[in-house]
Amino acid sequence: MVDRLTPERRSWLMSRVGGKNTTPEVRVRKAAYALGLRFRLHRKDLPGKPDLVFPKRRIALFVHGCFWHRHPGCRKASNPGTRPDYWGEKFSANTARDGRVAAELEASGWQVVVIWECETKDPESLSRILRDQVLECFASL
Repeated sequence: MVDRLTPERRSWLMSRVGGKNTTPEVRVRKAAYALGLRFRLHRKDLPGKPDLVFPKRRIALFVHGCFWHRHPGCRKASNPGTRPDYWGEKFSANTARDGRVAAELEASGWQVVVIWECETKDPESLSRILRDQVLECFASL
């Protein structure tokens, strides 16, 4: 598939992709708050700076973009047609870092929860995921 954008326009567009306060992250925050969950954002003292942190229960929640973090089986985790070597290395490094961060958090007594970008689209489904993954962690402690 040929890219419809010029390399300069593609570079500009990719530079606009932020790391914090993304739309999926804000959706998760709103859903968590609606369930009565209270959290802290982007704790710099924790590995990977989790998107939401429930300090009392030691739960670190990450909202991963399907493209950047390679959500298995998701159509958004497509491979760009140009520069396959670069993208292969980039995606491998991202997934390796995700695994390393999760292992560090778990080794220090934190539970890690990952919510994927595509799971944030439907509010009811997102609430169910938060109840199942976060509130269950609250109940087990």
